[in-house]
Amino acid sequence: MSQAFRSLPSTRGLLAAAAAIALTASSAASADTKTIYIGMNGGTMEKAYTQYVFPAFEKANNVRVVVVPGTSSDILAKAQANKDKPQMHVMFLDDGIMVRAIGMGLCQKQRPSPVLSEIYPAARFKDDMATGVSLGMTGLAYNTKMFKEKGWAAPTSWMDLADPKFKGKVVFQSVSSSSFGLHGFLMFNRIQGGTDKNVEPGFKAWPTMIGPNVLEYIPSSAKLSEMVQTGEAAIFPLTPTSVAALKVKGIPVEYAQPKEGSVVLMVGQCVIANNSEPELAQKLTEFLLSPLAQANVLQFGAQIPTNPKAPAVGDGVKQVADITKWMKTAVTLDWDSVNANRPTWNARWNKTIER
Repeated sequence: MSQAFRSLPSTRGLLAAAAAIALTASSAASADTKTIYIGMNGGTMEKAYTQYVFPAFEKANNVRVVVVPGTSSDILAKAQANKDKPQMHVMFLDDGIMVRAIGMGLCQKQRPSPVLSEIYPAARFKDDMATGVSLGMTGLAYNTKMFKEKGWAAPTSWMDLADPKFKGKVVFQSVSSSSFGLHGFLMFNRIQGGTDKNVEPGFKAWPTMIGPNVLEYIPSSAKLSEMVQTGEAAIFPLTPTSVAALKVKGIPVEYAQPKEGSVVLMVGQCVIANNSEPELAQKLTEFLLSPLAQANVLQFGAQIPTNPKAPAVGDGVKQVADITKWMKTAVTLDWDSVNANRPTWNARWNKTIER
């Protein structure tokens, strides 16, 4: 055997060398991988985005997207607390809370893009400071198992919450912490002759009409699945999307559109002002409005698209058709008035209703 031949490395040595090079390259790539933090609701929404939406963006941009879970109020509080040095880059908030966030200077204008011009005009917040990622509305949901056993007809009005047959069976989300609760109260207030500026009629009538029927005021909707299964909850404010998510888990619930109309509830996204990765944050918000991203979150998270070009398949076809139909009678709140007065309403609600 010649000296030259003996000096060649073995196959095992070549594989080891290749592995070492690959490991070094992988470590270098990992070191270059940036992390984007996005605040949003946990549960079904978080699962749909982390499993079926974010991976494509992460791969295309060599970035890691991490969810900071919480209610809209939680996320807003985090963003406000870190306003000078944001810990998040993008946040999802319910529409009314998003209007507050914009007013507090927490959002950065979304730049023009092809997908921005594709979404429904109603999904573009003033001056494009935020955009809607999913459409919805708060109406009524009910326990189908209980209704069937009792022989009750499906609810048709917000005033069904005041029906004596539901005494001790109404579960209502707190007005001070939940959009669903706020929406339900403001619709009751309107029926009593009030407006989004004047809630006196609602506060005056509540203790003798809906109040006696309420079993419990809950801070969020997290307990509803348990309360339906235990037979405690008969009827409560909820969105079609939330109902669909519960039904997937086998919870016996159905959505009912009140004859007075539901309340538009859009989940908005905004790029957080002064964040450390403004370019990537802008790219992420654009991607989340794309037909691909919106189709996946519809299919796997029952989130209704704001981009009409998002294709719907399976159950999504009916969900989109239903939302389109219900939107015709849906009510949009005067958020400027609501946000200006909500701290006072919250204090009054906590003191006189939930005391």
